[in-house]
Amino acid sequence: MTRRVIPFPCGGAKLYGTLDCAAVHGQTGLLIVSGGNEIRAGAFAGQAQMAARLAETGIPVFRYDRRGIGDSEGDNGDWQSSRDDIAAALGTFRASLPGMRHVVGYGLCDAASALMLHAAKLDNPGFDALVLANPWTFDGDDDGHSPAALRQRYLARLADPRALWRLVSGQVNLVRLVRGLGRAAQRDAAPSSLVEQLQAGLAAFAGPVTVLVAAGDRIGARFREVWPQDDSRLTIHPGRSHSFTEDPDNAAWLYTRLIEATASRH
Repeated sequence: MTRRVIPFPCGGAKLYGTLDCAAVHGQTGLLIVSGGNEIRAGAFAGQAQMAARLAETGIPVFRYDRRGIGDSEGDNGDWQSSRDDIAAALGTFRASLPGMRHVVGYGLCDAASALMLHAAKLDNPGFDALVLANPWTFDGDDDGHSPAALRQRYLARLADPRALWRLVSGQVNLVRLVRGLGRAAQRDAAPSSLVEQLQAGLAAFAGPVTVLVAAGDRIGARFREVWPQDDSRLTIHPGRSHSFTEDPDNAAWLYTRLIEATASRH
């Protein structure tokens, strides 16, 4: 397996990506879109490690820094304006491996939302399939602490003996606890305009889609709150991991889902 850095242009700026690829590889690759202001290695190098592991099985992986992030030049326009960055990275990935016929896009958090928003608008050949993990659905002034997320948090604490001990021993701020319980008891929020845009964008995408949601993750809980419950594309993980890379078991679960998504392309 080899790893090489590839510079490529986007909107007058020079961006940098990393290609992990074995000497003998299949015809389906994975493009990892980084979320937030995270560099292409991912939190604690989780994405870099996942890329190497997948490449060793014959799945080429390309990841990159969008404009204004990490090694890449330009201004950081955030995830909602990253369509051109995704398109440039996808074109570079395909051009680097002419024998590769299919590309699956993978994104975590707002990178997943960026793929929802933009994947259907990319010029052909675009993505053949998408894997979206804990998509970001907070909009405007939303502070990210929805009633559903708070209920998930308090239920998890009730199952934690250490948290219960802190409560009975007086180590918990009761004013904050009561305030939090009050918010948790409120009605769930209605879908925002952002959620409507994400639903419309994903509806326009013609390929297969897999949505991975951690039941105990704050971002995942909010997504399940505002997204149709009967969407058969959802796969729920019982844990609390946001990135699915914090420990070996979660990383193994994500690895299996990515293997499944890339294997489905022929």
